[in-house]
Amino acid sequence: MIDVDGPGANVATLEPELVDGRLTALLAKLGDIKPDACCAGAAGAEVEVGRIRLGKVLERTFPRCRVTVVHDARLVLSAAQQESGIALIAGTGSVAYGRAADGREAQRGGWGWMVGDEGGGAWVTREAAREVMRRADAGLPLGQLGSALLKSFGAGDATQLTAKLHELREPMQWAAAAQVVFETAESDRGAMEIVGRAASALAALARDIQTSLAIDGPIVLAGGLLLNQPRLETAVREQISAPCVRLDEPPVEGAVRLAALLLQS
Repeated sequence: MIDVDGPGANVATLEPELVDGRLTALLAKLGDIKPDACCAGAAGAEVEVGRIRLGKVLERTFPRCRVTVVHDARLVLSAAQQESGIALIAGTGSVAYGRAADGREAQRGGWGWMVGDEGGGAWVTREAAREVMRRADAGLPLGQLGSALLKSFGAGDATQLTAKLHELREPMQWAAAAQVVFETAESDRGAMEIVGRAASALAALARDIQTSLAIDGPIVLAGGLLLNQPRLETAVREQISAPCVRLDEPPVEGAVRLAALLLQS
């Protein structure tokens, strides 16, 4: 297997030229390959125009290849070898995707970091910044959370922090600082409350899918934030009645399995 990586390319939220350029550069790293089938799981693929755009890039790069484009959350269930269930993902953003045994599907969240994505890394950092700014406006000590956040962005005070945050243009840049919230949760009540609200938001996504599709699970937990922050994972599990399993395989394994199905049709 060839692994390559590159910057984010959300087909629904980024400029088309930027997406095309990033995807073309990424695919070029694969070298001269001629796949028979290709499955791409991408954030934003639930938006038709984005899904079509990504499909055209793949078809142009890999002519005579069978191509399918799905939402990246779909890959989680496939990678976990679950024909039905719920994928709950919290990384840079957040989303829940469910699939019933009869093929019915539902998605909750995944609105993008500027609108929603509650419980995701970018949201966690934004909520932390809001808490620190409220403290500064009220003339209160910034606390452990404030000190850690200022240090993370190299800011000398809350005003500088705001300026540095406004310089960030991509959600991954925001999400990178979410770690400080979890590191200060024991010593800072505000940080602890943010973690609690993140867990509640994520659990609500999964429960909504359960109700919508009338399925019990399993719920496959995935995403860098959810799988690497034990405090968040524990809090989410406590609020969900269905059985939860961690995704042990990389999501790309789901794409491989879905691509293989194309060859059987």
